[in-house]
Amino acid sequence: MIELSLVLLAGVAAGVLNSVGGGGTFVALPALVAVGLSPVTANAVARIALVPGAVTGAWVYRREIAPVGAASAIALTATSVVGSGVGACLLLVLPASSFESASPWLLAFATVVLALGRRLSRVVSQVSARSAGMSPRAVLIGQFLIAAYGGYFGGAVGILMMALWSIGLGLDTAAGNPMRITQLATVFLTSGVLFLFTSDALHTPLLLAALLVGATAGGFAGAHLARRLPARLLRGVLLATATVTTVLYFLRG
Repeated sequence: MIELSLVLLAGVAAGVLNSVGGGGTFVALPALVAVGLSPVTANAVARIALVPGAVTGAWVYRREIAPVGAASAIALTATSVVGSGVGACLLLVLPASSFESASPWLLAFATVVLALGRRLSRVVSQVSARSAGMSPRAVLIGQFLIAAYGGYFGGAVGILMMALWSIGLGLDTAAGNPMRITQLATVFLTSGVLFLFTSDALHTPLLLAALLVGATAGGFAGAHLARRLPARLLRGVLLATATVTTVLYFLRG
């Protein structure tokens, strides 16, 4: 019962974080590992549980989606599906020890992206009078690599997308947010469906259900919370969570 309560609370926190800017993986993954799941299974369970919130967000923004540069929305989405599928397959095919060894470094990388990604995009935009002018092919290649990372791990993948589009195309963050949420949902849905049928996630149905319920409730609450709290405070909470989680994973390793 204590384990289910912990996972439920972690789901609520993850849902809140995802709805206000991303980062639910930083809470859901370590909570599942803490109750005894292997990192690979925990990653799969977390991905499945966070899918409904991501898809709901994409549905809300469906009428506001705009193309990213010259790359069409269909091409970008298809690339995200393929990339996420490749990343998810790598997680399932490679030895579990590979993910266990890589997870602290992936968390550290995602934490750095959280801390510096938007600032770097802003600096590049100020220094350059115009965007880097990435070609559609370059945008799709970058999207494939980010989606593959998202399918394998998922931490801060939405921020990586915005960094790519901001630096490479000069895309405004607010204008690109609907597409970011849509592509994030695509990455999570693709990998989540694969994990649902090919991983050990269904071997722990109670933990999966607890995280799913918590994440759904947290996502709903977070959408309202995001309108009331300052953006700087929300980012501070997210960055603090990511930093603590990363440090704990390195100490555990």
